[in-house]
Amino acid sequence: MNRRSHPIRLGPRSVAALVLVSLVGLAGIGWPLFADAGAAVTDHAADAPWLFALILPLLIAVVVATIADCGMDAKAVAMLGVLAAVGAALRPLGAGTAGLEPMFFLMVLSGRVLGPGFGFVLGAVTMFASALLTGGVGPWMPTQMLAMGWFAMGAGLLPAGVRGRRELLMLSAYGFLAAFAYGTVTNLYGWVTIGLAPGLSFVPGAPAGENLVRFAAYVLATSLGWDLGRAALTVVLTLTVGGPLLRALRRATRRANFEAQVTFEGPAEGPAGEAPHRTHVTYDRK
Repeated sequence: MNRRSHPIRLGPRSVAALVLVSLVGLAGIGWPLFADAGAAVTDHAADAPWLFALILPLLIAVVVATIADCGMDAKAVAMLGVLAAVGAALRPLGAGTAGLEPMFFLMVLSGRVLGPGFGFVLGAVTMFASALLTGGVGPWMPTQMLAMGWFAMGAGLLPAGVRGRRELLMLSAYGFLAAFAYGTVTNLYGWVTIGLAPGLSFVPGAPAGENLVRFAAYVLATSLGWDLGRAALTVVLTLTVGGPLLRALRRATRRANFEAQVTFEGPAEGPAGEAPHRTHVTYDRK
């Protein structure tokens, strides 16, 4: 029986924080499809994405702080820093060429090995770091951080008992679908704020079905090629180098021994005249 050794254990507070920020994020991203003509948010359709962009970073910060407070030690922080730096460096390599972004497959594999809590934090931190690296800081960044957090977290929620070739196929299928989901989520922000042709633009107060048709046309016209390139590259990299990288991540996780607890035993008192025994340090696994 294989047990996972995750650097971040999700407790009740962490799960509650993740659920809360996810619900707020879904409401903030998907409101154009559900707000009716009489809703207050419809009257301020141009302002709503900006308000969401101001609120979401605070919510993500609360989630990251809550998860860290529930048990993120120095080893987990170090691994988070390394993987986030690698992901941020990978993103610019192909982002200007048909959406070929190699960082996505790294997020899938890292979330798979290190768990959903670590995956969410890694995805959000990596997008933040890459935005600083590439000068992509803007009101769209919080939506990208949240979407990438979901992307990596989902990989950590996949069935644990699958290994070998079946695991690579499962991760490839997940990466392919999640790459399109990421593009869809981030497109919702641009669709509301960018003025386009009448058949593609968001119409405040229009029925959800009509706006959904316009949004689908917008995605097909503007980003389908980018999403397809991202999904295809994620599949190719997962199938070709995913096996060695999974083994390397699992080896690093075992050596880091995230679940070990250090117990210090004080000096034992010996017979009169004898020096006390040395302090012993024992490592226990839960």
